[in-house]
Amino acid sequence: MLSDDLITIKSTVNENVAKWRQHLKEGFTLIKVNFLKKPSSALLFKQHCKLIDGLLAEIWSHLEINHQCSLIAVGGYGRGELYPYSDIDLLILIPENFANDTIINSKIEMLIGLLWDIGLNVGHSVRTLPECVVEAKADITVQTNLMESRFLHGEMQLYQTFLKEIDSMFADSENVVKFYNSKLKEQINRHAKFNDTAYNLEPNIKESPGGLRDLHMIFWVMQSLNMHISRQATINKAWSLLTQQNLISSHEARQILKHQKNLQLLRIRLHFISNRREDRLLFDFQNELADSLGYVNSVRKRASEQLMQSYYRSVKFVRLMNEILLKSFQKNQSTNSLIIKPINDNFEAHGPLLDAKTAGLLQQQPSAILEAFLLLEQHPELTGMTANLLRNLTRVKKLVNRDFRANQQNKLLFIEILSQTNGINHALRAMNQYGILGYYIPAFGKIIGQMQHDLFHVYTVDEHILNVLANLRRFSKPELKHEFPLCSQLFAEFNAPHLLYLAALFHDIAKGRGGDHSKLGEVDALRFCKAHGLSKSDSALVAWLVLAHLQMSSTAQKSDLSDPAVIESFSAFVQNERRLTALYLLTVADIRGTSPLVWNAWKARLLESLFNATKHALANKILYAEQAIAVRKLEASDKLNKFGLSAYSYEHLWTNFGSNYLVRYESDEIAWHSRLLTPHLNTDNHIVRSRLSPSGDGIQVMIYSKDQNDLFARICNFFDNMGYGIVEAKIYTTDHAYALDTFIILDQSGKSVSYTGLLKFIEVELAKKLDEKISLEAPLKGRISRQVKYMPIKAQVSITEEIDHNNHKLEIIANDRPGLLAAIAHKLLSQEIELHNAKINTLGNRAEDTFLISARKGKKLSLAKIEALHDMLVAEI
Repeated sequence: MLSDDLITIKSTVNENVAKWRQHLKEGFTLIKVNFLKKPSSALLFKQHCKLIDGLLAEIWSHLEINHQCSLIAVGGYGRGELYPYSDIDLLILIPENFANDTIINSKIEMLIGLLWDIGLNVGHSVRTLPECVVEAKADITVQTNLMESRFLHGEMQLYQTFLKEIDSMFADSENVVKFYNSKLKEQINRHAKFNDTAYNLEPNIKESPGGLRDLHMIFWVMQSLNMHISRQATINKAWSLLTQQNLISSHEARQILKHQKNLQLLRIRLHFISNRREDRLLFDFQNELADSLGYVNSVRKRASEQLMQSYYRSVKFVRLMNEILLKSFQKNQSTNSLIIKPINDNFEAHGPLLDAKTAGLLQQQPSAILEAFLLLEQHPELTGMTANLLRNLTRVKKLVNRDFRANQQNKLLFIEILSQTNGINHALRAMNQYGILGYYIPAFGKIIGQMQHDLFHVYTVDEHILNVLANLRRFSKPELKHEFPLCSQLFAEFNAPHLLYLAALFHDIAKGRGGDHSKLGEVDALRFCKAHGLSKSDSALVAWLVLAHLQMSSTAQKSDLSDPAVIESFSAFVQNERRLTALYLLTVADIRGTSPLVWNAWKARLLESLFNATKHALANKILYAEQAIAVRKLEASDKLNKFGLSAYSYEHLWTNFGSNYLVRYESDEIAWHSRLLTPHLNTDNHIVRSRLSPSGDGIQVMIYSKDQNDLFARICNFFDNMGYGIVEAKIYTTDHAYALDTFIILDQSGKSVSYTGLLKFIEVELAKKLDEKISLEAPLKGRISRQVKYMPIKAQVSITEEIDHNNHKLEIIANDRPGLLAAIAHKLLSQEIELHNAKINTLGNRAEDTFLISARKGKKLSLAKIEALHDMLVAEI
């Protein structure tokens, strides 16, 4: 039970809860108004801390908590860096003899509950001094939190003793080294959570590589090293102190302050806009943030893209300074003498790091800039560059100018960097991180930090390009050949991999300029190759790869690969096996580099099938189509004979199906159809059969029934309601007016299922849904993704005439959503459109679907019908 004194205190406190809540609300509103009038992170931090400090002091006094206890701000609040919706981190320090005092514990419980009641998000701990020491030694996060403390109320002497105990932890040099190593490991792990890149499209301002936490990391290490930072000093003071100690220049200090301010202001605005502690630059808020900062849409860039490019510049600089300063600190605190080994006339190894032999090397011999990256490739024992070399590198990067790029020695060095056996990916990433790559290839410099709002790329253009190059490098490693056996084999046989790397560097380099980036990039690539002395044939291959880099994925995902005419056309496009191999390798690396979610076994199978079929067509150019169909018949017959089917039965089936049947389907599908449908040639029932896709991911479903106009719409509805997406649909009408449709479907939820039960469910339930006596359901309406909601792409609908027959090709690019395909099917049905084939391609949240259509009974669409269909589809999607 509460004592009378506690009951009285609680009663008094309760009378003031509404007043304190109102005071907090009004104070917070005033802080927001002041910030929006004159955005200043320093002023907001000061005002916010003052508001919270005052409230805490008043509440502490009202509760009459023993004066021998101390109320201490820790963490960001202790640092004086309190964002609008950040947690209020508190340490309540109590004397040892009060640890079990029920009255004090009751009052502390009352305090914490009260703080939550008035609207404060409090993170708190109640400890004695020995407990603080034990926890700090055991947990690096607690130790860091306690380092950033600020006295609020209570017993000052206890707080002073607390400070001495925390400081004493760093009196021992071994503890300092342990702290540094622990914090470095913590940072490495934190960066790894974001794939070690700052260039995600929805980065975390606080935690991502190059974010505010990387600046805090520098500050914490400085505190542990006792670099004369006073307790009252803000993080801003650290940069001037580093200048005084000649660890950074005054210009670099100003740049750190500039980028720190940019990140702080972004985080403050993000909190205000989201009305919560939100540190992720989600698509939901990017447009509003950009608008609040005065960015406006231009012809080539959205306002949000300009905002994000500014953010990426800041985090790139912060990450660079973080690396330089941490290496400097590590060197200064090291008690072991480094073993210095000469490498060549210009460079030497300082332990595992590369350094210049003379301080002025890079200024006096600018070619040494590229030589440094080449040496990192050639010496795998080197893990990076020293702080001195990095610092000099960043200061001389503007020497990489027109004259530098025209220098023959530098051209040879760059091609040599691309021609090494090992380290190419790491070298080019380092060149980009340190600002050299964008100066050496100015077109690359223009796409650094450039957003891609196409609903499937999840990285900036420059990060995507480097991911593609990294994927190509994976093909070269024997220990990774199990990932992509064919790619690994082809890469090992390709005699000039540096040409693939050049194609990767240039394939998206012209994005954001307007126009066709493939054509613009082709011009850049050809100019670069010629300038670097590549042969005419090698230059032509690189330029062609840049021009054609989308063609193979487009053909594989939008065309019917079972049609020999498609293969013949693609083989005519690639012309020879060397081009085919290079394009295949680049295409696989490119798709895998867009997003972890875009690549799957289905796409892998499509590309591999196209590669193999085209390779065969190139080797057998004469009568390829006739040969392909003859081979299919032979292979299908061989499989069917093993099941004991007579040649007459299945050949009779093929005759009824029509001559185009053998063109539209592969031998495995023909054998499957024939084995199951021979007894049902003229059935009145809906025959549905399913199996695990023999070529990779998903389930293959076959539907055979008398043709009916709404068949495709019913099938789409069924799979939508199952939560499965259609990735391929082969729609075929036999000569005796039966529909023979085959679908490949993929689970969209990722949930584990029992395939035996699922296949039976599809066969029974889908057959029921196809019955025309059951009314056709409306398309499924589901929630769209956040990205589609806030960063939609402009829908595109094109209807073009096919040359060889009465069909038209309908191509749709749209924001994907649940029920989209079913909605399209319903529109086709309402316009009396006959569907002959469909290729369904989903890239992240972007749908790229292709349909082969005609009017009923295979008649040609009229111009009026085309216009009506176009307008209806645009309105729908």
